[in-house]
Amino acid sequence: MLCEMSGRKEQAGALSGAVSLFLKVSKSYWKGLFRCYRFPDLPRTNNDLEHCFGSARYHERRASGRRNASPALVVRGSVRVVAAIATPPEGLTAADIRPADVERWRTLRASLEKRRESRRAQLRFRRDPEAYLSRLEEQLLKQALPS
Repeated sequence: MLCEMSGRKEQAGALSGAVSLFLKVSKSYWKGLFRCYRFPDLPRTNNDLEHCFGSARYHERRASGRRNASPALVVRGSVRVVAAIATPPEGLTAADIRPADVERWRTLRASLEKRRESRRAQLRFRRDPEAYLSRLEEQLLKQALPS
């Protein structure tokens, strides 16, 4: 698309300067700038994208009964929002949700568990900072001392 515009820039007449500027700015962005035209399910505009996220937020609030975002959405948001947007109204079968790449699925699960453990540690610290810090000191001393 950009190559075609570049080749026909002279045909734009008085707008050739604007075409040059558009080409310059477009090339400075990543190569995924026009990715939405290659994938039919990808939203074309920011409004469409906002609508997708707003719809996911609405359904999450409705399902959980919360007014604000649920903590689970914050921790597992990268999975839950995509699942909410990608799930068809008629639902999915077991064959539809079977992971195609098991290693990638395990990596994703591990990253989610790491985030979850981080949130657990924050909660433990908030509940009892003294006990949390003393446990950390014990662990540090056990690692530092030769056995």
